[in-house]
Amino acid sequence: MNNISITDILELPLQERIQLVELIWDSVAAVPESVEVSPELKAELERRMIEFERNPESGYSWDQVKSRLKDGSWRTA
Repeated sequence: MNNISITDILELPLQERIQLVELIWDSVAAVPESVEVSPELKAELERRMIEFERNPESGYSWDQVKSRLKDGSWRTA
């Protein structure tokens, strides 16, 4: 591993730091099986899936989610 300090990273221009994060994320996403999911998270995901399957209309549409993200109303929900 190259010896890059946090200071060096923080001195990079913002766009280069964003690109670095994207590269790191892509490298993690390339091997999803290596990302461990805790038993608690697995149980929560299962609970949510069961809830969704019982009532798939109870959530929000993608358009609603995008709208709430854009206007910031998700912060008050």
